[in-house]
Amino acid sequence: MFQRSSGILLHITSLPSLGGIGDFGPAAYDFADFLHASGQKYWQILPLNPTDFVYGNCPYSSPSAFAMNMLFISPELLVNDGLLKKDELSTLPTPLVADKVDYNTVIDKKIKLLDQAFGRFKNSEQENNDFVTFCERNSFWLETYAAFVIFKKRFNGMIWSDWPDDIRAGREAILKEFRAKFVEDIKRVKFFQYIAFKQWALLREYCLQKGISFIGDIPIYVNEDSADVWGNPYFFKLSAAFKPVFVAGVPPDYFSKTGQRWGNPIYDWERIKASNYEWWMQRIRHNLNLFDVIRIDHFRGLMGYWEIPADEKTAVNGHWTKGPGENFLAHLRKEYPNLPIIAEDLGLITADVSEAMQKFNLPGMKVLHFAFGGDLKHPYLPENYPEQCIVYTGTHDNNTTRGWFNCDALPQEKEFLKTYLKKEVREETIATDLIDVALKSRAVLSIVPMQDVLNLNEKSRMNTPGTVLDNWEWRLVTGSLTKNLSQMLRQLIKKSNR
Repeated sequence: MFQRSSGILLHITSLPSLGGIGDFGPAAYDFADFLHASGQKYWQILPLNPTDFVYGNCPYSSPSAFAMNMLFISPELLVNDGLLKKDELSTLPTPLVADKVDYNTVIDKKIKLLDQAFGRFKNSEQENNDFVTFCERNSFWLETYAAFVIFKKRFNGMIWSDWPDDIRAGREAILKEFRAKFVEDIKRVKFFQYIAFKQWALLREYCLQKGISFIGDIPIYVNEDSADVWGNPYFFKLSAAFKPVFVAGVPPDYFSKTGQRWGNPIYDWERIKASNYEWWMQRIRHNLNLFDVIRIDHFRGLMGYWEIPADEKTAVNGHWTKGPGENFLAHLRKEYPNLPIIAEDLGLITADVSEAMQKFNLPGMKVLHFAFGGDLKHPYLPENYPEQCIVYTGTHDNNTTRGWFNCDALPQEKEFLKTYLKKEVREETIATDLIDVALKSRAVLSIVPMQDVLNLNEKSRMNTPGTVLDNWEWRLVTGSLTKNLSQMLRQLIKKSNR
């Protein structure tokens, strides 16, 4: 699937776009140019799905596994389309802190501007064949998503399982009446999806011309309060009242005596299998139309998953349940013989997961921050890598490498690093040191977070797992992508034969 190469991890929100949040506009094209100049072949991003305040704007918690975040729409490109006027962009916010997304301000200001674009669209001749074709091609998820968004607003954000009986059950007569009543509201939701997907397709085409491929990300589970569960309750373990009977999580371990109770509804894999994995196949196809490779987050959940009774407050009293396993992967391989999938296999992995990855030739992940505890046989030490793996200095859930060295690395880890690198280790150079280690390793692909390329400290961390506040906010500062930086990366690439 991969040739020896490298890439950078940077989410769309982190681009220094106009208006306080990254989008699919000029800053994204500038970053593609930087990747090309730096000798990179991959741009890895986080999920592009909508986010909300309830989950701290986390891209892994979304009301839809198919829709795109409308905040990624570029107002500047809407000017090019004639849907906005250039002077109207002055209403977009200027961030108080250059390297942070202020979601409250961005959402308020940007959506008002996007609504102006929709106003022009609905009153113009631009409601053309492309829009109609997009809506028809994506109707398998778009109709449900549009209805879900409008019902959520109508019921003041109430969770769908508490909606009136006929609506939560998705009675066709009720939905037909609803569509006739809310024609313009439905069109508005579809318009934003149409524009977001259109702008993404143009960006992806540009990247492909530059020799850059996208690695996308699929969270294995979906939110309980989502269009996915409302529209497909049959595929989840729900009660007669449409409430989860079991929820997802992981068992108690060294890091948590009570485990982690994530709260996502559990799939009814028997029913999904009986449908020839219909919903999951739609999801995979959808994502492989958007990205060149996809990473499945919590891949081990396909082999076996921790199932927690929904009335339990912690993960302690859960139990392991067998997942669809190799049967699902074999079904996928019929349609995608090369299986362009990265398995997120971090943490404690059982033999069945490793065997499936080997059988289906799926690369796993290695994270250098976890490698230096002193065990020479540790699977994350480069000497122990199989070639078919992806090495990261850290991921979006890790501290930056400089921050890790500053705040998280234990004294014995620093001592081991000194021996391993055969040199003094310092905060100022540790990021470059580990980038060099990653690039020189035998891993077929090396991915480095942009914060490490810029040698940023813990203040630029993207996410701290288990917390809600102050995550997913970091942004590139305009002017960071210098020629010297791209030359430095290109030299490292050349030295490591990538």
